[in-house]
Amino acid sequence: MLLNVLQGTEAGGFIIIEDTVKYSGRGILKCFINAALKRDEDVHVLVFETPEQELRAGLDSSCVHKLHCHKGFPDPLGWTCKSSFTVEKFTAQEITRLVKETQHARASVLVVDSLSLVLRHHDPVVICQRLQELKKGGVIKTIIGLLHSDLHQHGIEDIMCHLASTVISVAPVNNERHAVAKTTRRTKSGKVMRGEEYFSVSEDATLSVQTIPHQPGHAQKKEDVAEADPTSNLTFNLRLSKEEREAKEKVALPFVFSQEKKSALLKPTPGSGRIMYELDANDDFDEEDPDDDLDV
Repeated sequence: MLLNVLQGTEAGGFIIIEDTVKYSGRGILKCFINAALKRDEDVHVLVFETPEQELRAGLDSSCVHKLHCHKGFPDPLGWTCKSSFTVEKFTAQEITRLVKETQHARASVLVVDSLSLVLRHHDPVVICQRLQELKKGGVIKTIIGLLHSDLHQHGIEDIMCHLASTVISVAPVNNERHAVAKTTRRTKSGKVMRGEEYFSVSEDATLSVQTIPHQPGHAQKKEDVAEADPTSNLTFNLRLSKEEREAKEKVALPFVFSQEKKSALLKPTPGSGRIMYELDANDDFDEEDPDDDLDV
């Protein structure tokens, strides 16, 4: 998946590369720059944290004329007036002007070597609005930004990742020659794809990707857990034998009548349900006032 994002960057995309102090994402960022130059695309880089000489080192020399660096290093805040581009100039209008000065027929790729520095000096909501304006302006094909995730609160990080079409999180592994990249890509149709791969970056800014092998030990462990019997260590038996089950089925349940008992109870008999009473001489019964003997 990582190579697909690198080689087939779609128009209107916003790619975030997340790194931490444990592993820098500048190597993979340079691979994206190199890949765009080899596709004969103009690349504009807002350089805040890296010297221009270091950024150009290792890139394809035959395509480097299409790389346009807008210097923000070593004075990104403009305190000593030594930088041509500062954090305060990070607006859609200013960036569009810079791109149009050298733009050819096709839209360009914008690379921000430190979104973290921009976010620390601007309202994150405002930055999201400006990035949206750049994506819809027509002069920028793709925006690629490096975000130091351990410098921000989770809320700010979540906002930026929600805005992005692709998020690549890089981290170190035990093998010093490789690192791991977790890629989350959201297509225009809304489908979300995720992948996890090992990668390495060569000196000429070439990316090598290796799929993480399947680990049968973990799968076997999960299978064993799934097949474990939770009743194996109980002091009583929860299961019935065949004979016990048959005996249980023969026992009549309380208040359940058999067919014979139902028939006997429902069969009418002569005189059933009748009370016969004959008056004697001492009974004083007045048909006109049956309740005459009551003291009411």
